[in-house]
Amino acid sequence: MKVGFVNIFGKPNAGKSTLLNALMGEKMAIVSSKVQTTRHRIKAFLNKENAYQIIFSDTPGIIDPKYKLHEKMMAAVKSALEDADIALLMVDIRDDLNEVDAIFSALHLKVPCIVVLNKSDLGNGTQVKEANAFFTAKSYCHKIISISALNNSDIERLLKVILELLPQGEPFYSQEDLSDLPTKFFVSEMIREKIYQLFGEEIPYHTAVLVNSFKEQSLLVKIQADIIVNRETQKAIIIGEKGKMIKEIGTLARKDIEAFIGAKVYLELFVKVKPKWRDNELKLKEFGYQS
Repeated sequence: MKVGFVNIFGKPNAGKSTLLNALMGEKMAIVSSKVQTTRHRIKAFLNKENAYQIIFSDTPGIIDPKYKLHEKMMAAVKSALEDADIALLMVDIRDDLNEVDAIFSALHLKVPCIVVLNKSDLGNGTQVKEANAFFTAKSYCHKIISISALNNSDIERLLKVILELLPQGEPFYSQEDLSDLPTKFFVSEMIREKIYQLFGEEIPYHTAVLVNSFKEQSLLVKIQADIIVNRETQKAIIIGEKGKMIKEIGTLARKDIEAFIGAKVYLELFVKVKPKWRDNELKLKEFGYQS
């Protein structure tokens, strides 16, 4: 069998999570137009019986940390650097190539790297041609592929190249599993995604989601989760006038959760204020952000 870890790296908003979902053919990572949506390393297993097991990892966008939360995010990137068999280096075709190159060079990867030129449909022919020439000259670049992750364009071609480079071995995980993360994690992410969708630039970055209970009953699954914010003013915004906004978060999230777990869901949400939680080691651990 072909088996290995294929880990995705890049700047915020390069399309890493969209690519993971396209490769898996299933929504495993939340997406939004805002940067720094991904905060954890998310592993997803693509299995074909007796043929391959590809362990994909979506990672947070590479940034200079400003909070302990950011440090946890970059620790997730570091862990993905350490076990990669293949690295997918994601590039938004419209980005500054020298800036992207500086990030990739600093990773010091010793494994085959595929430079993935994403959003190629949004760039012009000259940009794609220039990017190909630019990255071909880089020592870390093993192969270049232009795709559109959002439009599912050339994903199969990328998968074929990955399989050619993947080593042989025994599966690391059961071929029945899609991830090593618990269902509660994906539930919290789906709730957090709705906050990114419904609110402006500031609010999403000050919020976390903690799933306190997940009880499977005969007719439905009862879930209770807290939305964590930094300040009372943010709590008021999340709740909205007469509870309008928190109801909308709950309605949208519930639909996605029901589709994900294949069962009816009763979702109860509360908003709690935890000042400066992004710089609090104990709170970060409680909310699932490990070193």
